[in-house]
Amino acid sequence: MELFSIILAIGILTGCATAPPRPTNIAHSDYATTEAYVSKLVQYEMKKNSVEGLSIALVDDQRIVWAKGFGYADQEKNIPATADTLYRVGSISKLFTDMAAMQLVEQGKLDIDQPLKDYIPNFSIKSRYPGSVEITPRQLMTHHSGLPRDRLKGFMTTASPAPFTELVEDIREDYTAYPPNLIVSYSSLGISLLGIAIQNQSGVPFADFMKQSLLVPMGMKNSSFDTGPSASMLMAKGYRGRDAADEPALRDVPAGGLNSSVSDLGRFMSMVFAEGKSGNQQILKEETLSEMLQPQNASVPLDFNFRVGLGWMLSTLGTSTIQNGGVVAHHSGATALFQSQLYILPQHKLGIVVLSNSSTAKQTVDHIATETLQLALEAKTGIRQPEHHEIQADSKPLSFETVQQYVGDYTTLAGFARISACGKRLCADVADHRFDLVPGADGLFRFDYTFLGIFRVDLGTLGEIGISQRRVEGRKLLVARIGDQEMLVGQRIEPKPAPDSWRRYLGEYEIANQGADYKFVNHIKLVEDGGYYVIEMALADVPAGKMRVILKPLSESEGILLGSLSDGGETVRLVQQDGETHMLFSGYQFKKIVNH
Repeated sequence: MELFSIILAIGILTGCATAPPRPTNIAHSDYATTEAYVSKLVQYEMKKNSVEGLSIALVDDQRIVWAKGFGYADQEKNIPATADTLYRVGSISKLFTDMAAMQLVEQGKLDIDQPLKDYIPNFSIKSRYPGSVEITPRQLMTHHSGLPRDRLKGFMTTASPAPFTELVEDIREDYTAYPPNLIVSYSSLGISLLGIAIQNQSGVPFADFMKQSLLVPMGMKNSSFDTGPSASMLMAKGYRGRDAADEPALRDVPAGGLNSSVSDLGRFMSMVFAEGKSGNQQILKEETLSEMLQPQNASVPLDFNFRVGLGWMLSTLGTSTIQNGGVVAHHSGATALFQSQLYILPQHKLGIVVLSNSSTAKQTVDHIATETLQLALEAKTGIRQPEHHEIQADSKPLSFETVQQYVGDYTTLAGFARISACGKRLCADVADHRFDLVPGADGLFRFDYTFLGIFRVDLGTLGEIGISQRRVEGRKLLVARIGDQEMLVGQRIEPKPAPDSWRRYLGEYEIANQGADYKFVNHIKLVEDGGYYVIEMALADVPAGKMRVILKPLSESEGILLGSLSDGGETVRLVQQDGETHMLFSGYQFKKIVNH
């Protein structure tokens, strides 16, 4: 969703206070200079992005170098944020669920390379890919299972959520989005299923097992897995920007239900640096932790050099990159109102965690985390980040052959994109905005945006990403690159005659079974565009935000929403109920309200 964050900033041209100057030289062991600078940077970023509260902890091996809070845990009650303030940490929870699975591996109760149904006997999901291998726990942990990203119906709710164990029945009639091991495809659903396997094999309710086997032994005394914010006096209130709001409850506890503090997560990082020991307790064996931090997908061609461990992300792109410090293992998290980021440098035993109780803090927590860790690395080792050199634009007109190579339609991570010839240049229409594609001296294209044709807008990370086209296994792919890091972002597609029978489905739809669920989408439209059927989604949490995704028909009433590849994605069904057209997706029923 970073693209939408950038797009929302377009046109907001008012300035704000100048960012504090970054230290140019950090002396050996001088963490004080880092702390002083980062404290000013936090205050600047919080004001700039309307962040209510934030806490941070820097860890050097077995020592928390410094940990503190900024702003408010609860502004109305005048409760400041501290190092012990509890936050919803979102998907950082997945690291703990994966560790719990590996504890069961050590105990001989789980084999992550055996079929998942060995541990969840009633697990079943349909597949359109004959001959696919069976889904295993390892694939869940590396996000290579091919499962849908989420089961949205019931995912977050203002009422009491259903037990996450009901997911097994919920998805029985669903389809996988991709065959296993084809491509890294993030799935919270997969980690929730792993939580069911953990509960089954341990014989203990999931939250209790996590407390007994991980949280208490690591001294994370205030942390817990729960469906929503805890009743503890240490729990931060959630904010939409600086407006107080109620955080919805979460069904998928194994994937995102941890409440924790930077102090407690500092203890977790120290355990990793101590090769699995916390105090006098061995949480995981040294070789187990080492395996979790090893790339698991080096043989997957469509992943390029984007690497994933068991739970840990091992590659970064753009401003998150920390160079010359060895492997950067990390995981971020987000709920409706909370944002989090955790990075470790295992080779140098340095770690950082930043947590916030504001929905607007996504860019803030990541920027603060990487800035702090870069400076801490310099203080500990003398390793400085290389100077950033902007790639110069190539002013020569593009050749006819280059223009024709790129012109066309693409299914991408950001939805439907169309690259067109704009004179002798290229431009891209994506997410309801037009960007120039500017060739660089390195042969890659970069996004550029001019507001109202007058003001050039700084696109941040998006403007840094170089785009190229590459053919892999017969696919024309768009590949993103910053520095040495590459990842797949989309595939070239060709329009095919759209089935006439689908035109009766064109129109606007609204959710008919919203219930007490947290609202992700206000409404959707099914439209035709250049030979494609396209779903336009008005996003509830992104004012004026709209995402356009190609819906590829597979039969008279079933299709898939294309993701980064043109032959895989999540299933959509269209049915007639009581004379009304309903679109079924991820447990939701969208009722047609307007014809087009």
